[in-house]
Amino acid sequence: MTKLPKKSYERELLRLQAELVKLQEWVRVEKARVVVVFEGRDAAGKGSTIKRVTEYLNPRVARITALPAPTERERSQWYFQRYVEHLPAAGEIVLFDRSWYNRAGVERVMGFCTDEEYERFLHQCPIFERLLVEDGVLLRKYWFSVSDGEQEKRFRSRLEDPMRRWKLSPMDLESISRWEDYSRAKDEMFVQTDIPEAPWYVVESEDKRSARINMIAHLLTTIPYHEVQRPPLELPPRPPSQGYERPPRDMHTQIPDHATQLRR
Repeated sequence: MTKLPKKSYERELLRLQAELVKLQEWVRVEKARVVVVFEGRDAAGKGSTIKRVTEYLNPRVARITALPAPTERERSQWYFQRYVEHLPAAGEIVLFDRSWYNRAGVERVMGFCTDEEYERFLHQCPIFERLLVEDGVLLRKYWFSVSDGEQEKRFRSRLEDPMRRWKLSPMDLESISRWEDYSRAKDEMFVQTDIPEAPWYVVESEDKRSARINMIAHLLTTIPYHEVQRPPLELPPRPPSQGYERPPRDMHTQIPDHATQLRR
Protein backbone atom coordinates (compact mmCIF):
# COMPACT_ATOMS: atom_id res chain seq x y z
CA MET A 1 0.00 0.00 0.00
CA THR A 2 1.29 3.46 -0.94
CA LYS A 3 1.19 5.68 2.13
CA LEU A 4 -0.41 9.09 2.00
CA PRO A 5 2.37 11.70 1.54
CA LYS A 6 3.06 13.68 4.70
CA LYS A 7 2.51 17.11 3.17
CA SER A 8 -0.81 16.11 1.63
CA TYR A 9 -1.84 14.51 4.90
CA GLU A 10 -0.97 17.54 7.02
CA ARG A 11 -2.72 19.96 4.65
CA GLU A 12 -5.93 17.93 4.56
CA LEU A 13 -5.82 17.19 8.28
CA LEU A 14 -5.67 20.89 9.09
CA ARG A 15 -8.62 21.57 6.81
CA LEU A 16 -10.65 18.81 8.44
CA GLN A 17 -9.71 20.01 11.92
CA ALA A 18 -11.03 23.46 11.00
CA GLU A 19 -14.30 21.76 10.06
CA LEU A 20 -14.31 19.94 13.40
CA VAL A 21 -14.14 23.32 15.14
CA LYS A 22 -17.20 24.41 13.15
CA LEU A 23 -18.92 21.17 14.11
CA GLN A 24 -18.10 21.81 17.76
CA GLU A 25 -19.66 25.28 17.65
CA TRP A 26 -22.76 23.87 15.96
CA VAL A 27 -23.07 21.20 18.66
CA ARG A 28 -22.71 23.82 21.37
CA VAL A 29 -25.22 26.29 19.91
CA GLU A 30 -27.76 23.70 18.78
CA LYS A 31 -27.37 21.77 22.06
CA ALA A 32 -26.79 18.56 20.16
CA ARG A 33 -25.42 15.41 21.78
CA VAL A 34 -22.75 13.46 19.90
CA VAL A 35 -21.23 10.10 20.84
CA VAL A 36 -18.37 8.64 18.81
CA VAL A 37 -17.27 5.09 19.63
CA PHE A 38 -13.73 4.04 18.73
CA GLU A 39 -13.17 0.29 18.67
CA GLY A 40 -10.83 -2.08 16.87
CA ARG A 41 -7.67 -4.11 17.09
CA ASP A 42 -4.94 -3.17 19.55
CA ALA A 43 -2.46 -0.79 17.87
CA ALA A 44 -4.92 -0.08 15.04
CA GLY A 45 -4.59 3.69 15.49
CA LYS A 46 -7.64 4.57 17.58
CA GLY A 47 -5.76 6.69 20.11
CA SER A 48 -3.78 8.67 17.56
CA THR A 49 -6.96 9.40 15.60
CA ILE A 50 -8.74 10.62 18.73
CA LYS A 51 -5.81 12.97 19.40
CA ARG A 52 -6.18 14.51 15.94
CA VAL A 53 -9.93 14.86 16.36
CA THR A 54 -9.65 16.73 19.66
CA GLU A 55 -6.44 18.69 18.98
CA TYR A 56 -8.19 22.05 18.45
CA LEU A 57 -11.46 21.38 20.26
CA ASN A 58 -12.62 22.84 23.54
CA PRO A 59 -12.30 20.15 26.25
CA ARG A 60 -15.41 21.60 27.89
CA VAL A 61 -17.38 20.63 24.78
CA ALA A 62 -15.50 17.58 23.48
CA ARG A 63 -14.12 15.09 25.98
CA ILE A 64 -12.48 11.69 25.79
CA THR A 65 -13.78 8.81 27.90
CA ALA A 66 -11.44 5.86 28.44
CA LEU A 67 -12.70 3.83 31.38
CA PRO A 68 -10.45 1.55 33.45
CA ALA A 69 -11.39 -1.97 34.47
CA PRO A 70 -14.64 -2.00 36.45
CA THR A 71 -14.58 -2.00 40.24
CA GLU A 72 -16.28 -4.69 42.29
CA ARG A 73 -19.25 -2.37 42.78
CA GLU A 74 -19.48 -1.63 39.06
CA ARG A 75 -19.39 -5.34 38.29
CA SER A 76 -22.58 -5.73 40.34
CA GLN A 77 -24.39 -3.01 38.33
CA TRP A 78 -26.31 -3.29 35.11
CA TYR A 79 -23.52 -3.59 32.54
CA PHE A 80 -24.31 -0.36 30.67
CA GLN A 81 -24.75 1.66 33.86
CA ARG A 82 -21.23 3.02 34.20
CA TYR A 83 -21.20 4.10 30.56
CA VAL A 84 -24.50 5.96 30.87
CA GLU A 85 -23.05 8.47 33.32
CA HIS A 86 -20.45 9.48 30.72
CA LEU A 87 -22.95 10.18 27.96
CA PRO A 88 -23.12 13.79 26.75
CA ALA A 89 -25.51 16.45 27.94
CA ALA A 90 -26.79 19.10 25.54
CA GLY A 91 -23.98 20.78 23.64
CA GLU A 92 -21.38 18.07 24.27
CA ILE A 93 -19.33 15.57 22.28
CA VAL A 94 -18.04 12.39 23.92
CA LEU A 95 -15.39 10.23 22.27
CA PHE A 96 -15.26 6.72 23.74
CA ASP A 97 -11.74 5.28 23.52
CA ARG A 98 -13.16 1.78 23.77
CA SER A 99 -16.67 1.46 25.10
CA TRP A 100 -19.39 -0.94 26.18
CA TYR A 101 -18.12 -3.19 23.38
CA ASN A 102 -15.40 -4.42 25.75
CA ARG A 103 -17.86 -7.15 26.65
CA ALA A 104 -18.06 -8.38 23.06
CA GLY A 105 -14.28 -8.26 22.64
CA VAL A 106 -11.69 -8.59 25.37
CA GLU A 107 -14.13 -9.82 28.04
CA ARG A 108 -15.46 -12.51 25.74
CA VAL A 109 -12.07 -13.67 24.46
CA MET A 110 -10.25 -13.54 27.81
CA GLY A 111 -13.08 -15.12 29.77
CA PHE A 112 -13.79 -12.05 31.93
CA CYS A 113 -17.53 -12.53 31.54
CA THR A 114 -19.79 -15.57 31.57
CA ASP A 115 -21.56 -16.94 28.50
CA GLU A 116 -24.82 -15.71 29.99
CA GLU A 117 -23.46 -12.17 30.44
CA TYR A 118 -22.13 -12.20 26.88
CA GLU A 119 -25.43 -13.35 25.38
CA ARG A 120 -27.32 -10.79 27.44
CA PHE A 121 -25.02 -8.06 26.13
CA LEU A 122 -25.60 -9.03 22.49
CA HIS A 123 -29.35 -8.91 23.14
CA GLN A 124 -29.39 -5.64 25.07
CA CYS A 125 -26.79 -3.64 23.12
CA PRO A 126 -28.96 -2.94 20.04
CA ILE A 127 -31.84 -1.99 22.35
CA PHE A 128 -29.57 0.33 24.35
CA GLU A 129 -28.27 2.02 21.21
CA ARG A 130 -31.74 2.40 19.71
CA LEU A 131 -32.84 4.13 22.91
CA LEU A 132 -29.94 6.56 22.60
CA VAL A 133 -30.72 7.34 18.97
CA GLU A 134 -34.47 7.65 19.63
CA ASP A 135 -33.66 10.19 22.34
CA GLY A 136 -31.75 12.31 19.84
CA VAL A 137 -28.16 11.24 20.49
CA LEU A 138 -26.01 11.28 17.35
CA LEU A 139 -24.23 7.94 17.73
CA ARG A 140 -21.33 6.99 15.43
CA LYS A 141 -19.38 3.71 15.74
CA TYR A 142 -15.98 3.16 14.11
CA TRP A 143 -14.04 -0.09 13.91
CA PHE A 144 -10.32 0.31 13.14
CA SER A 145 -9.06 -2.67 11.17
CA VAL A 146 -5.41 -3.67 10.84
CA SER A 147 -3.67 -6.84 9.62
CA ASP A 148 -1.90 -9.21 11.99
CA GLY A 149 1.46 -8.41 10.39
CA GLU A 150 1.03 -4.64 10.75
CA GLN A 151 -0.17 -5.03 14.33
CA GLU A 152 2.91 -7.05 15.27
CA LYS A 153 5.12 -4.45 13.58
CA ARG A 154 3.54 -1.67 15.65
CA PHE A 155 3.81 -3.70 18.85
CA ARG A 156 7.51 -4.24 18.17
CA SER A 157 7.99 -0.52 17.50
CA ARG A 158 6.36 0.34 20.83
CA LEU A 159 8.43 -2.26 22.65
CA GLU A 160 11.63 -0.65 21.39
CA ASP A 161 10.54 2.96 22.02
CA PRO A 162 10.84 4.10 25.67
CA MET A 163 8.46 6.99 24.97
CA ARG A 164 5.69 4.66 23.81
CA ARG A 165 6.39 1.49 25.77
CA TRP A 166 3.65 2.40 28.23
CA LYS A 167 1.12 1.73 25.45
CA LEU A 168 1.90 -1.98 25.64
CA SER A 169 0.31 -4.21 28.26
CA PRO A 170 0.37 -7.99 28.76
CA MET A 171 -3.23 -7.95 27.48
CA ASP A 172 -2.09 -6.32 24.24
CA LEU A 173 0.57 -8.95 23.66
CA GLU A 174 -1.96 -11.68 24.41
CA SER A 175 -3.94 -10.46 21.40
CA ILE A 176 -1.19 -11.78 19.10
CA SER A 177 -1.74 -15.40 20.15
CA ARG A 178 -5.53 -14.92 20.22
CA TRP A 179 -5.84 -13.22 16.83
CA GLU A 180 -8.43 -15.67 15.47
CA ASP A 181 -10.43 -15.64 18.70
CA TYR A 182 -10.70 -11.86 18.48
CA SER A 183 -11.63 -12.15 14.80
CA ARG A 184 -14.49 -14.52 15.58
CA ALA A 185 -15.68 -12.30 18.44
CA LYS A 186 -15.62 -9.23 16.19
CA ASP A 187 -17.56 -11.05 13.44
CA GLU A 188 -20.27 -12.13 15.88
CA MET A 189 -20.42 -8.64 17.37
CA PHE A 190 -20.99 -7.15 13.92
CA VAL A 191 -23.77 -9.63 13.14
CA GLN A 192 -25.64 -8.70 16.33
CA THR A 193 -24.93 -4.95 16.65
CA ASP A 194 -24.56 -3.58 13.11
CA ILE A 195 -28.06 -2.11 13.13
CA PRO A 196 -29.63 0.48 10.79
CA GLU A 197 -30.04 2.99 13.62
CA ALA A 198 -26.36 2.69 14.63
CA PRO A 199 -24.29 0.98 11.94
CA TRP A 200 -20.63 0.07 12.22
CA TYR A 201 -18.20 1.97 10.00
CA VAL A 202 -14.95 0.15 9.24
CA VAL A 203 -11.74 2.18 9.02
CA GLU A 204 -8.91 0.43 7.17
CA SER A 205 -5.82 1.52 9.09
CA GLU A 206 -2.80 -0.13 7.53
CA ASP A 207 -1.79 3.46 6.77
CA LYS A 208 -2.45 5.54 9.88
CA ARG A 209 -2.47 8.85 8.02
CA SER A 210 -5.13 7.68 5.60
CA ALA A 211 -7.16 6.16 8.45
CA ARG A 212 -7.23 9.46 10.35
CA ILE A 213 -8.20 11.47 7.29
CA ASN A 214 -10.86 8.99 6.19
CA MET A 215 -12.43 8.67 9.63
CA ILE A 216 -12.65 12.43 10.30
CA ALA A 217 -13.91 13.18 6.80
CA HIS A 218 -16.60 10.52 7.16
CA LEU A 219 -17.71 11.73 10.59
CA LEU A 220 -18.17 15.25 9.22
CA THR A 221 -20.39 13.97 6.39
CA THR A 222 -22.72 12.14 8.79
CA ILE A 223 -23.67 15.15 10.93
CA PRO A 224 -25.79 17.97 9.44
CA TYR A 225 -23.75 20.80 10.96
CA HIS A 226 -23.22 24.26 9.51
CA GLU A 227 -20.95 27.15 10.35
CA VAL A 228 -22.27 29.20 13.24
CA GLN A 229 -21.75 32.94 13.00
CA ARG A 230 -20.14 34.17 16.18
CA PRO A 231 -20.37 37.81 17.32
CA PRO A 232 -17.25 39.79 16.33
CA LEU A 233 -14.71 40.29 19.09
CA GLU A 234 -12.44 43.29 19.57
CA LEU A 235 -9.71 43.85 22.09
CA PRO A 236 -10.71 46.73 24.40
CA PRO A 237 -8.24 49.58 24.85
CA ARG A 238 -5.99 49.15 27.85
CA PRO A 239 -6.94 51.73 30.50
CA PRO A 240 -4.31 54.17 31.75
CA SER A 241 -2.24 53.06 34.73
CA GLN A 242 -3.60 53.77 38.18
CA GLY A 243 -0.21 53.57 39.82
CA TYR A 244 0.00 49.80 40.35
CA GLU A 245 3.52 48.45 40.86
CA ARG A 246 4.37 44.79 40.71
CA PRO A 247 6.01 43.39 43.87
CA PRO A 248 9.73 42.52 43.54
CA ARG A 249 10.23 39.12 41.93
CA ASP A 250 12.40 37.89 44.81
CA MET A 251 9.34 37.98 47.06
CA HIS A 252 8.04 34.88 45.26
CA THR A 253 9.46 31.44 44.66
CA GLN A 254 10.50 31.34 41.01
CA ILE A 255 11.04 28.10 39.13
CA PRO A 256 14.61 27.52 37.85
CA ASP A 257 15.30 28.95 34.40
CA HIS A 258 16.09 25.65 32.71
CA ALA A 259 15.71 27.25 29.28
CA THR A 260 18.81 29.40 29.87
CA GLN A 261 21.01 26.32 29.44
CA LEU A 262 19.55 25.81 25.97
CA ARG A 263 20.53 29.31 24.83
CA ARG A 264 24.27 28.73 25.35
